[in-house]
Amino acid sequence: MIAHALSAAAAALVALVGSAAVPAMLHAQPTRTAALPLWKQGGSAFGIFVPSERAPNATDAAGNRLPPLYTELGAQALGANPLLDYLFLNLEGQFDMGAVKNMVAGLARHPAGARPTLLVRIPTIEAAGADSTRARVKAILSAGADGVVIPHVRTAAEARLAAGFFKEAGANVWSPANPSGTVVAMLMIEDPGAVAEMEAMAAIPGYSLLSCGIGSLTMAMGGREKAPDAEAACQRVRDVAQKAGMPSMMTANAATLRDRITRGYRGLLLMGATAQTDSLIRVGRETVGRR
Repeated sequence: MIAHALSAAAAALVALVGSAAVPAMLHAQPTRTAALPLWKQGGSAFGIFVPSERAPNATDAAGNRLPPLYTELGAQALGANPLLDYLFLNLEGQFDMGAVKNMVAGLARHPAGARPTLLVRIPTIEAAGADSTRARVKAILSAGADGVVIPHVRTAAEARLAAGFFKEAGANVWSPANPSGTVVAMLMIEDPGAVAEMEAMAAIPGYSLLSCGIGSLTMAMGGREKAPDAEAACQRVRDVAQKAGMPSMMTANAATLRDRITRGYRGLLLMGATAQTDSLIRVGRETVGRR
C-alpha cells in the first residue's frame, strides 16, 4: 500500500534500494559526507527539499485536499542517494510529527556514517507561539533528527529566544563557540525588519547557521521587481554570518547554482529528488572540488 502512495521517483528509488543492483549503484557513485561534517571542515553541502510522496493536489473522498505524505520507505530511498548531504523536511506550513518520525526511521536503515543530515523546518514562532515552538524543537531532536530550522525570525530578541529553545532542550548545538557540537540549529531571516537587525542576530551565541529566505524576503520587499534588492540583502546576511563563523544556506537551481557557490553560500538547497537534481548536484560538487 505504501509503495502505491509514493511518487514515481520515490517508488523507483525504493525498488532500487530493495534490489541486488544497490551495491553496484553505490559503488559507482561518490561516497557521501553528511552536511554537518562538511560544514565543520569549511566545505559546501548539497541537499534537497524532501518531496511529498503524495500526488499533487490529491484529495480524499469528500474532495478535501490531502496533506503532504512522507513515509519511512521514502526516507530510506532518499537516504540511498550518496549525492545528498542533507535533507530539508519543510513542515512550516503544516507541522506533522509523524513525518519527522518516519524520516528518522527510514534514514536509520542506513549506517550512521552513510546517511544525510536531516533538518526539519517548523512553523514560525509568530504563528505557533513560543511554548509550542519550544516543545517542537525538543520533540524533533528527541526523535533523532539532526537539526531544526526556525523560519521568519523577526528580531534579535526573537533570535535569542529561538537559540534558547535548543539550550533548554539540552541539545549539543554546533556553533562557533562549540565546534564539537552534533546538532544543527538554523535561524532564517526573511523580513526587511530582520535584515536591519542581522548583525545583532549574528552576534547571538548558541546556533549554527544564519540563512536568508530569498523567496519570502523578495515578496516582503515588494515582489519580483525587488528581486535584486532581496538578493543583495541575502548576500549581506551571508557575509555577516560568515564573519561570525557561521555558514549560510540558500536555494539554488540550474540558473543560480554556480553563482550561489561563488558568492560563498555553503548550504545549497535544491528542489526535488530527480535525475536532473542529481546532475546539478554533480555540477556543484565539481565546482567546489568534490568528487
